[in-house]
Amino acid sequence: MTKYVAAIDQGTTSTRCMVFDHSGRVVSVDQKEHEQIFPKAGWVEHDPGEVWTNTRQVVAGALAKADLTTGDIAAIGITNQRETAVVWDRTTGRPVHNAIVWQDTRTDRICRELGALGGGQERYRDKTGLPLATYFSGPKIRWVLDNVDVARAKAESGDLLFGNMDTWVLWNMTGGVDGGVHVTDPTNASRTLLMDLDTLAWDADIAADMGIPLSMLPEIKSSSEVYGQARARGALAGVPISGILGDQQAATFGQACLSPGEAKNTYGTGNFVLLNTGTEKVMSENGLLTTICYKIGTAAPVYALEGSIAVTGSLVQWLRDNLGMIGTAAEVEQYARSVEDNGGAYFVPAFSGLFAPYWRSDARGAIVGLTRFVNRGHLARAVLEATAFQTREVIDAMNADSGVALTSLKVDGGMVVNELLMQFQADILGVPVIRPVVNETTALGAAYAAGLAVGFWESEDDIRQNWAQDKQWEPAMDEETRERQYHFWKKAVTRTFDWVE
Repeated sequence: MTKYVAAIDQGTTSTRCMVFDHSGRVVSVDQKEHEQIFPKAGWVEHDPGEVWTNTRQVVAGALAKADLTTGDIAAIGITNQRETAVVWDRTTGRPVHNAIVWQDTRTDRICRELGALGGGQERYRDKTGLPLATYFSGPKIRWVLDNVDVARAKAESGDLLFGNMDTWVLWNMTGGVDGGVHVTDPTNASRTLLMDLDTLAWDADIAADMGIPLSMLPEIKSSSEVYGQARARGALAGVPISGILGDQQAATFGQACLSPGEAKNTYGTGNFVLLNTGTEKVMSENGLLTTICYKIGTAAPVYALEGSIAVTGSLVQWLRDNLGMIGTAAEVEQYARSVEDNGGAYFVPAFSGLFAPYWRSDARGAIVGLTRFVNRGHLARAVLEATAFQTREVIDAMNADSGVALTSLKVDGGMVVNELLMQFQADILGVPVIRPVVNETTALGAAYAAGLAVGFWESEDDIRQNWAQDKQWEPAMDEETRERQYHFWKKAVTRTFDWVE
């Protein structure tokens, strides 16, 4: 009997393969970073060929580390950075341009032009649950077709394919030009601005508005079913690929937020709070996204409210790589602990504009409240606090939309090892913050989706039983201090508006 499920986690900064056992514990992991390409201010790209090479390497590496063979793996799940868009030639398998990453802001003009057709930023929200913003994939496809030589002609003749990174990885893993499966799931499709949230089908009118041929778009299947088998020449030859969840939905699934009202926050490159709203589609009045949480097989789709924050973990990376203020990401906590508070300094990292709840593409980053007193420790603390303050803004919006106040927050992702941040998060929210035993719930969620499809796990009850708490932080800040600090944060945010003209 096969004992394990593999998950490929194709993230913003790296690709990893993780192997899990039936109890949801990590058996092995292999990971490789890929280059972050910044051709111009506000532009962010990845090389899809490099990502595919790294995917093959980490799959082989994860198997080797645990001394496993293909026969030990029951299924493969895929999770991915969502709105990052790839367009490639179906006959050669080669991308026509680098992948345009979710953080990229080059499509701002396209979004404004579409909004000018009527409805502004809200033009497609009723159908898609999303505002018109540079974040999403649809306008990125339009940009490629408008700016790459002969791309539009090739697309209209049916020679080009589009996918978020899940589709790119799946197509290559199932054979590429030799029979590759061109499929996505509703969690990824719901991030394109092209899918109708009610029908879970591509909307022909929106695609026509954006000048995108429907022939480019992948078939939308559920998040948990067998899409195909891994290619014969790969390390997992013949193993069914049977789960796809966009990274934040995967983390929600891996955190066992399977009932309406349960929420999680993932601390990664950005932060993403998802609240399960069940089979009811809740439209936001407070700047959140309405999105698909997951769709398991033939069951009804489950919806979520999402608060998307562009820059959190990547701010620590920026402090390390761009300013050289720290040598490793872990040092940020050490410096932040060297001071009692932020010294009056607030850092609003609007590097890609501001996402939820503002949706301001004209905003840019700012450090405010500087005095001669402020030192490296205060700035390190301001960097960490920015993550917690932005999360508070999203939680406030979520409470207003759902009408139910959050009583605790499940957390996961790379930053949750930072205990100073977790305590401050509990303080600024005023509710307990709970970390699970398995931090990397994104890969785990994809593994669950894949395993459910092949019977490795029998039901969602297995997932609930596997979840286990590692640590809980209780709020320890008095309300007056909490609200005073939050007031100055909100004031700092307003200083970032109207920077791009």
